[in-house]
Amino acid sequence: MKWISYIWILCVIALDHLTKQAVLRWMQEGESISLVAGFFNLCSVRNQGAAWGILHGQRWILLVIAALMLGLLIQQRRELFNKGWLGKTAFCLLVGGIIGNVIDRVMWGHVVDFIHVYWHGVFDFPAFNVADSAICIGAFLYILASFLTQRTQSTTQSTQ
Repeated sequence: MKWISYIWILCVIALDHLTKQAVLRWMQEGESISLVAGFFNLCSVRNQGAAWGILHGQRWILLVIAALMLGLLIQQRRELFNKGWLGKTAFCLLVGGIIGNVIDRVMWGHVVDFIHVYWHGVFDFPAFNVADSAICIGAFLYILASFLTQRTQSTTQSTQ
């Protein structure tokens, strides 16, 4: 069953890489294309930091943090896999997303962001990419899986 996880991780990495390559090939840096006016743009941004530009220009620190997180995830994979399909999915998304952004940092010194969501000047979320999305969704699923596992254990213990 482990090999299926590897396939999902590779799918996340491949989707992330292919989308970034498309942006690099067909868009100029700084270019923005409105897909849904007032809400969603496809853009071409080079981010030398983490989310919201945190640690801008600190490539090596970000690579060390990514390596530490990957190590922690691999160490905790049995616990994650014990949280059912949510935990397994969280693991695959987190690992695939982290590796996707690490590849960018190693190859180019920055990550390529291209998804820009905003709301008519009221809400403006920083540009992100497939790897970022995988990491965020994976973190949410991990929290949800942990909550559900804890709730199930509490219910089981109270009925005994």
